[in-house]
Amino acid sequence: MWESESESAAGREYGNGVFTSSNHGVQTVGFEQRGQSWYVATDIPSDFLVQVENFNFHLHKYPLLSRSGKMNRIIYESRDPEMSKIVLDDSPGGPESFELAAKFCYGIAVDLSASNISGLRCAAEYLEMTEDLEEGNLIFKTEAFLSYVVLSSWRDSIVVLKSCEKLSPWAENLQIVRRCSESIAWKACANPKGIRWAYTGRPAKVSSPKWNDIKDSSPSRNQQVIPPDWWFEDVSILRIDHFVRVITAIKVKGMRFELIGAVIMHYATKWIPGLINGTTGPGDEASHSSTSNTSSGSNSWKGGLHMIVAGNKDETSNVQAKDQRMIIESLISIIPPQKDSVSCSFLLRLLRMANMLKVAPALVTELEKRVGMQFEQATLADLLIPSYNKSENMYDVDLVQRLLEHFLVQEQIESSSPSSQSFSDKHMYEGTQRGNNPNAKMRVARLVDSYLTEVSRDRNLSLTKFQVLAETLPESARTCDDGLYRAIDSYLKAHPTLSEHERKRLCRVMDCQKLSIDACMHAAQNERLPLRVVVQVLFSEQVKISNAIANNALKEAGESQYQPMISNRKTLLEGTPQSFQEGWTAAKKDINTLKFELETVKTKYLELQNDMDNLQKQFDKMVKQKQTSAWSSGWKKLSKLTKITTVENHHMGPHISTTAEQTTKTPRRWRNSIS
Repeated sequence: MWESESESAAGREYGNGVFTSSNHGVQTVGFEQRGQSWYVATDIPSDFLVQVENFNFHLHKYPLLSRSGKMNRIIYESRDPEMSKIVLDDSPGGPESFELAAKFCYGIAVDLSASNISGLRCAAEYLEMTEDLEEGNLIFKTEAFLSYVVLSSWRDSIVVLKSCEKLSPWAENLQIVRRCSESIAWKACANPKGIRWAYTGRPAKVSSPKWNDIKDSSPSRNQQVIPPDWWFEDVSILRIDHFVRVITAIKVKGMRFELIGAVIMHYATKWIPGLINGTTGPGDEASHSSTSNTSSGSNSWKGGLHMIVAGNKDETSNVQAKDQRMIIESLISIIPPQKDSVSCSFLLRLLRMANMLKVAPALVTELEKRVGMQFEQATLADLLIPSYNKSENMYDVDLVQRLLEHFLVQEQIESSSPSSQSFSDKHMYEGTQRGNNPNAKMRVARLVDSYLTEVSRDRNLSLTKFQVLAETLPESARTCDDGLYRAIDSYLKAHPTLSEHERKRLCRVMDCQKLSIDACMHAAQNERLPLRVVVQVLFSEQVKISNAIANNALKEAGESQYQPMISNRKTLLEGTPQSFQEGWTAAKKDINTLKFELETVKTKYLELQNDMDNLQKQFDKMVKQKQTSAWSSGWKKLSKLTKITTVENHHMGPHISTTAEQTTKTPRRWRNSIS
């Protein structure tokens, strides 16, 4: 708290449009409020009325003119020394800030605090209370309080920045927002071990385990361990534009991108109600702040996203959608570019909200690329994004197709030019990218197969979209096509009217040789599959059986070569660990089960072959019966020709036999002559 000295002001005269002070004084002990009006507690009647919004201030000219350049200029430009009323509806800070400025002009003690300093500083600038009129005027004193008191305090900087939401653009022009943002950024980047100021974040015991890596090795019993995310809750009460200013300043200071991503996710879950299931709206602090912001002008922030706006439901929903769209667009623009700065699940939920709220297409495309960078971390629940456009499909399959293409492009870039990454990125992801890269496509393949199984139940899903999405991944990404077979079978169930050609086209995306035994047994009995596909499945299974038998024979032959080196099986088992013996027993049991299943499949295959032979015989018989009448004359001619041929052969028989005997006897004489 500070007090201004009692000032005397009388006998003013014009000088270059500014009143100067003389020796006439007004003594007062304070202000009195009567309804919507303020009065000075003095015996001298007021001669000047100042109207600020809906409040009337009954004041005296001389104390105001002695310290306000704006008042001097208004009266001077009006050319009316007897002017008794002025309207200041555009005064920043409203009636509250003008009341404090008026008290300062009368020499009344004013209590400065973090909640009123920003409004009073803007009001002083608006009223032009500079050092040219009076030494130690209001601008000087408010600037000193901001610089030496507010900016040195964490909580005061937060409160002042929060109060600047109603003071645009004055707070921006006076650099109050910038200075508070930088002050908050410096303190947020400080080492948690050295924090001595108060904050309202979560206690250390409920802090996320992810941020517990920075602790004292041996903290004292009475010392509280400060988590690195201690500042999340405090900065999350700020309006989105001020939050962006703080995060931008924090990035310049060099904070770790994981912490920046974590605070962005914390802010999003607090201010976007539909982002997380079960979240109904912002917290208590945000709700309170939004309520206090509703009294500001048309250019001010509309407050929390769940606030009730006077008007119909359409207007309320439009205001909420506009605010949420602004938050999402701002958050997308400040997400760190590093790969794992935020989770893939958060990005997909943000993408869902962005599509629903019609966010700018350029930002949506950027968000899709970010999802593609870490698409292998996604889950099926996050991918089931409803289609918000005019498409008849239940889910946005085109979006998943684009995400998959971004993932493949990113994989190709990483595999072809690893030197394109920065040194820090290489060091950060050397253990994950190089080690898990081959498995990333396999995880994505399983995810896509599960997604196809889920969306195939949509009767409006076209065969082309299903086929394109299934064939986007390369063949090497799938070591087993069981998931793809389940998706195909589910699509056939939901679309029973498919033609034979369409069913064959659908099954073409599946490789029968990559099906497991269970899938093959199911496919062999699946009436929805084309017959040709069933035969391919059985044939591929027969090949697998033959290969397995051949490999088993080679394995037994190889083991027999080393049999003399081991005395007996009991000695071998005694020399092996117990875990290996148990594993061998389980493996042998699985082999026996596999052999039994193979024999079962082979038997069913033979039965199907017999059925096909019987069907072929019946078909040939039916065709033969139809063609009997047409070929009757031909059979008669053929019988006559057969008789003639028989007679000729009968006459030529002796001659042929004699020639044969001569040819057989000649070699004998030749062999006898040699002997």
